[in-house]
Amino acid sequence: MDRARLARLEKAADKLEIADCLTRFSRGMDRFDRALYLSAFHADAVMAAGPFVGSAADCYDWAMPMHEAGQRLTHHSLLNNTVEIDGDTAHSETYYLFVARNRDESLWMAGGRYVDRFERRDGEWKIALRTNLIEWGCVPPAMPLPFADVPDIAANGVSSRSPDDPSYQRPLVNRRKPRKPSAAG
Repeated sequence: MDRARLARLEKAADKLEIADCLTRFSRGMDRFDRALYLSAFHADAVMAAGPFVGSAADCYDWAMPMHEAGQRLTHHSLLNNTVEIDGDTAHSETYYLFVARNRDESLWMAGGRYVDRFERRDGEWKIALRTNLIEWGCVPPAMPLPFADVPDIAANGVSSRSPDDPSYQRPLVNRRKPRKPSAAG
C-alpha cells in the first residue's frame, strides 16, 4: 500500500475514533452513565457549557440533578461533524440537537455546536477542551407518545436513564409477540 493511501486510512481511523468519543459523551449523558460520559474526556479536560466552566466530572455532577429533577428523558443527537487533525491534536465542530421530555410532559428543544479540542494521549483520542455554543431553543407542542395503547409495547424494555435501558441488554432479544397490524391501524 502506498504512503498516501496509508495516511488517508490512518486519518479516517482517527476521525472514527473521535466520532466514537463524541457518541460516548452523548450516550453517557442520556443514559446517566457517568463512567461512559467521562470516558470521552481526559481527566484534566475543561468544559464550558452554559453558565458552567470547569472539569468534565464536575459538569456531569452539576447537570445530572437538573436533568433528573426536570426531565423524563433527553436526547443529545449529533449532526454534522468536521474534524481537522494535526498530529496528536484535533479540532472538531459538531452540530447538535437536544430534545428533552420534561416531567410535566412538555418538550424542550435546543440546538447548537460543540467545539472541541481533542488530544491523542497514550494512543487514545479524548476531549481536552469543550465549548458548547447554544444557538437556539424552543418549547414545541407536546403530543401523546405513539402506540402507547399497544398491550406489549414495553415487553422489550422501556427507555431508562440507567443500565436498565434496553440498549445495555446483552444479548438483545425480542420478547414481543408477532403482530402485523392492518393498514387501518
